[in-house]
Amino acid sequence: MSNSCSDPKSPCSEVLPADSTHVSPVIPLALTTLAATLTACGGGGSNTGTETPLTPVPPPTQETITPVQASRFLQQASLSVDDAAITQVVSLGYSGWLEAQFTTPRTQSRWDWMLSQGYQNSAQNANSFAGADNSLWNKLITATDPLRQRIALALSEILVVSMAGLNVAWRGFCIAAYADLLEDHAFGNYRTLLGAVTLSTGMGNYLNMRGNQKEDPKTGRQPDENYAREILQLFSIGLYLLNNDGSLKLDTSGKPIETYTQDSISGLAKVFTGWDYTGYTSSSPDFHRQPMSFVASRFSTSDKSFLGSTIQGTVAGPDALNMALDKIFSHPNVGPFIGRQLIQRLVTSNPSPAYIGRVAAVFNNNGVGVRGDLKAVIRAILLDSEARSAPVSQATGWGKLREPMLRFVQWARTFGATSPTGIWNIGDTSDPNTRLGQSPMRSPTVFNYFRPGYIPPNTSLATAGMVSPELQISNESSVVAYLNYLQNVIASGVGEVKPDYTGWLALVDNPAVLMDKINLMLAAGQLSATTMASIVSAVGTISITTATGRLNRVRAAILLTMASPEYLVFK
Repeated sequence: MSNSCSDPKSPCSEVLPADSTHVSPVIPLALTTLAATLTACGGGGSNTGTETPLTPVPPPTQETITPVQASRFLQQASLSVDDAAITQVVSLGYSGWLEAQFTTPRTQSRWDWMLSQGYQNSAQNANSFAGADNSLWNKLITATDPLRQRIALALSEILVVSMAGLNVAWRGFCIAAYADLLEDHAFGNYRTLLGAVTLSTGMGNYLNMRGNQKEDPKTGRQPDENYAREILQLFSIGLYLLNNDGSLKLDTSGKPIETYTQDSISGLAKVFTGWDYTGYTSSSPDFHRQPMSFVASRFSTSDKSFLGSTIQGTVAGPDALNMALDKIFSHPNVGPFIGRQLIQRLVTSNPSPAYIGRVAAVFNNNGVGVRGDLKAVIRAILLDSEARSAPVSQATGWGKLREPMLRFVQWARTFGATSPTGIWNIGDTSDPNTRLGQSPMRSPTVFNYFRPGYIPPNTSLATAGMVSPELQISNESSVVAYLNYLQNVIASGVGEVKPDYTGWLALVDNPAVLMDKINLMLAAGQLSATTMASIVSAVGTISITTATGRLNRVRAAILLTMASPEYLVFK
């Protein structure tokens, strides 16, 4: 099976199996500590050819939820923690909080925010990403529906459309429209989401489906295979057949079984012909809010065989598209393949096969016969016993490295960052040498910033056969850049976005009290006694005889916490 895109200049031209290992000759010393921390923190198991028996395990029963437990839950399910959120979780319980979030009204869309800022009125914005980063940061930092935002962000790292390689008119609005689309469907059905993504102008441009045309024997033209390949490899079923617990199905020789062949890609590519913009005009971005329209003259009328089925050439294009998406969506791999990645984005890099199996079972059937119900999947992930059990009870390898952009968003929300003019000019933070090494919807390829199956070489994780996706964007330069950038941000903000530490200044007289609060809000109480004592001691050496000194105690406590491996590796 070929793993290369049909267009070598496309965003996915560097295509490797989704779970391939990128081999680096060395592992930075600073990262060895992180890898060791992750290995020591509990759970996960390796995939085998034998499926783990599925035994439904309810979350542990408890009469009360402690603030530490509430903080840990919120750091899996949302973007930050504050006293009000902790109180709500303690009062409503985990399930009650989720149900409240499912019905929380949405805030202003990114698209409408860009309109309110006038980005549609400038001719130069027609060919730029102006406003896109601003709209994304604004939403992540200010939105009052954090669960929806966390899920939409996770989906943006699975169903990737990136500003890198999106060379279209009104591209900033194209990104805003796609991000809004993911938010629209974050609590919906995965099949509906897959259809909306397929016909979006963002995905249509990013993976070459827009303008894709039928085969032409006179010129030798063949339908572009880019989207056909990636919808299978990355958005639905993956490269190899899976058991429901995520383990590989093996053939009689003990080898993994491929999910599709090149013939399937060629056949499916014909389905994705004949679609283009709806109501395009160069003077307005409005066409990016519309799903693409069908152009019959460009559609392939030959038979389309893929995944063991055939759509007759006489079937009309829109019907053929729905039939193909239904076929893909019904594949037994989708539940474990997508479920595992959502677990990785929210809870742990190495979920046990049983955990994956329980989530996949809910994806397959939400309890009332509905497949792909994302609300049910979210409940299953966040309420599972493996997610809710105490970290100390987990097996070796349980936990995940926090994504750099999520660390930044957590800081901004926790410490009341505001944008006085409302423009949120944080910008692109993806430079690994000077900023975070990651920025929303700016991944370098369709494979996101990191692979779900990445194994950091020459580490204890590699020895144990465990993955740590986020470590793929961690190296000597990015670790130093994160700390330098964070130090400046904590002290001065970024752009015109500034934090407000007023409420924290009352705690600086007692560094231990200050650190207890920061440990709860930022690290869910997971800093060890040794680390806490070291930070308390360091913070206590800062004189508080001046207002600046009092402020510096808060800044130092935050920086030292967010630099510690016990914060960076969340359990």
